Amino acid sequence: MRITKYILGAVTAASFAGGAIAQTEIQWWHAMGGANGERVDRIAADFNASQSDYVVVPSYKGNYTETMTAAVAAFRAGEQPDIVQVFEVGTATMMAAEGAVYPISDLMNDTGTAFDQSVYLPAVVSYYQTSEGELLSMPFNSSTPVLWFNQDAFDAAGIEAAPTTWNELNAAAQKLLDSGMSCGYSFGWQSWVMIENYGAWHNLPMGTQENGFAGLDTEFTFNNDAVANRLQSIADSQESGIFKYGGRRGDSLSLFTSGECGMWMNSSAYYGSITSQAEFAFGQTMLPLDTDVAEAPQNSIIGGATLWVLRGKPEANYPGVAAFMNFLSGSEVQAWWHQETGYVPITTAASDLSREQGFYDENPGTDTAIAELSLNTPTANSRGLRFGNFVQIRDAINEEMEALWAGDKTAQEALDEAVERGNTLLAKFARANN
Repeated sequence: MRITKYILGAVTAASFAGGAIAQTEIQWWHAMGGANGERVDRIAADFNASQSDYVVVPSYKGNYTETMTAAVAAFRAGEQPDIVQVFEVGTATMMAAEGAVYPISDLMNDTGTAFDQSVYLPAVVSYYQTSEGELLSMPFNSSTPVLWFNQDAFDAAGIEAAPTTWNELNAAAQKLLDSGMSCGYSFGWQSWVMIENYGAWHNLPMGTQENGFAGLDTEFTFNNDAVANRLQSIADSQESGIFKYGGRRGDSLSLFTSGECGMWMNSSAYYGSITSQAEFAFGQTMLPLDTDVAEAPQNSIIGGATLWVLRGKPEANYPGVAAFMNFLSGSEVQAWWHQETGYVPITTAASDLSREQGFYDENPGTDTAIAELSLNTPTANSRGLRFGNFVQIRDAINEEMEALWAGDKTAQEALDEAVERGNTLLAKFARANN
């Protein structure tokens, strides 16, 4: 199979031509807008063109939260799609939806579809496995945070190498300010980058019960000295311009691509956006290490989303769903998706293919996310997170972190309040699902 370039409308129309009546329709609800939405359409169209028994129909349903909410409501009404894209923080919620989810391992076994979990990157697949190793959902758009930097600005400021520690990052930020820039660095998705991944990178637990993997009776512990000290240091550096806050999600992208901030910590999946928006040479490197906390980094954890299969559809649909999952995992599809978007290829073979095609040689640093995720065998602290009500909990964390940036609270006060609010939501989820 080869991902080809074509006018999507014409190909989609062609895939319905001729034997459309005989084809089984598979509904795929997703949260990919803009250019990535077009890429999703292209993947579905290529699958449709590769065989004549099934037709996958992708439908954009809004952002991650909106898509998951729509799917839950549709299931209750008996109008659910076959496949729905759900972001990683919705994993515990989906697991709790008994009777709604058709685990991928079961789907492949029941349909007699060849399936080998060992081909997937361990740091990706482990996030979505049960304690027995059963794969719950199919990895699709997985990413991890990296440190993006403006190479032209680095050259102008005399910064010879990308920073590897927080001390070096702050020193580089000061050099950028001294060279005339107004901002050293910013970051986005702050809970994910500065609490969830900071903890994993330094092998610190975010909560008890193996970050929720070992049971629902978990409590948060991220209000520790290491996190508090780092966040307070960041807050204190705002006055000088070393750090500038730019929003909860990807809002701060423009601070980097406009040239205002010389560094930016956020998802590897912003590669496509930065490539199209930045008018300067840029690079990416691993997250900085806090040498006051750890001697070496552990590994980062993923973000992004997976594809969940829902029960309650006609039995004739599921062999087609299984075939599409295998198609989606194919090396050429994954290598193309990875190279276009910056999302991590979910299989080792797709990563190897990208290397063989010369992508990493031509685009240095684009394998940074893979290196971060594969740096060490994940520990209980760095495997990932599985907290119920985590969408709402992230909102609480964001609110408390914004109080810190505004100077209304110290880092310790903000973290203590975030933990207290989060634990209330965790307990509520545990009561509802015991």
